[in-house]
Amino acid sequence: MTSQQQKPEGLPYTPLCDRLGIDVPIISAGMGPIAGPELVAAVSNAGGLGVLGCTSMSPDEVRSVIRRTRELTDRPFGVDLILPARIEQGGMSVGEVASLIPDEHRATAARIGADLGVEPPPEHSADRAALGTDAEAQVEVILQEGVPVFVGALGSPGFVAERFHEAGATVVSIVGSTKQAMAVVKDGADVVIAQGTEGGGHTGHVGTFALLPQVLDAVDVPVVAAGGIGDGRGLAASLLMGCQAVWVGTRFLATEEAGIAGWQKAGIVAAADQSPVISRAYTGKRFRMLPNDWTRAWDEADVEPLPMPLQPVLAGMTLGTLGTDRGGREGVSMNGAGNIAGLIDEIVPAAEVVRRMAAEAAELLAGAGGHLR
Repeated sequence: MTSQQQKPEGLPYTPLCDRLGIDVPIISAGMGPIAGPELVAAVSNAGGLGVLGCTSMSPDEVRSVIRRTRELTDRPFGVDLILPARIEQGGMSVGEVASLIPDEHRATAARIGADLGVEPPPEHSADRAALGTDAEAQVEVILQEGVPVFVGALGSPGFVAERFHEAGATVVSIVGSTKQAMAVVKDGADVVIAQGTEGGGHTGHVGTFALLPQVLDAVDVPVVAAGGIGDGRGLAASLLMGCQAVWVGTRFLATEEAGIAGWQKAGIVAAADQSPVISRAYTGKRFRMLPNDWTRAWDEADVEPLPMPLQPVLAGMTLGTLGTDRGGREGVSMNGAGNIAGLIDEIVPAAEVVRRMAAEAAELLAGAGGHLR
């Protein structure tokens, strides 16, 4: 523990808190551009660790949001990127990806867009890097800016881990299986986030409370619990199991600082536990979200969604900015959410989420076992 950092009296605290320089073991998920500087700074200022979601950004945009976050907080924060399966994918342009999209998928997307009353967007930026293919250039910016925590999603940190370690940063990897957990630790991950299928966004097949003990047994680095965690009960249960923090996404979407539209936040508040579904209609990978007209149309289409990065380029060519996480139009725009949405009944400041989770977990942990005979 540093001289500036004091363990908060009565609140849950783990060795990972000490390592990351945070007060409570609560980390907000790097949920694409909706996890922007305002949300990240609010979580970090409240004692947790906020994480920027930068996958969809150009290197210049990554630098800009990092610097904006530093204007809002002097506390530690992280940056999350989708890592490519192969580093030779780095920098593949939207135009290059578009040229690989089959005609039948173009026709299907155009028909769905017309049925939804979506005007064809202006010519897309063919020179911009496609989603999940520009990790190398983005990583260089993160290193230059000295961000203390790097989070890699959907891929191995092997090609970046040594550089981040040399810079004194902590490397974190998100996994959905025990096999993946063992692989990323071998490749240099210092911390593993084990996310169960209940989680919003990109997610795997194994349930959270089946996945966590297996990952805890398989790796010798700190494990962070994710998937279906949105209050102090989930935090307390994760800590009792042996995890050292929780990774929380959906609960932080229903906050004042989250970068989504009011109708999207209202949809999460109104959702039940079974409302979110898994769809590949936007990103090409399994993504848990609230269903809409776009996802239902792809469920009924004669062709399957394409893999990443093809499907996100196709969605962008069809929907333009309506297909993004931030605002857009109800029925068309993505609204990511996990099954914990059924527990959320109000929109509050992000700091209040951190405070409530920590306080509730502390109370439960203090009385653990008291209800048993």
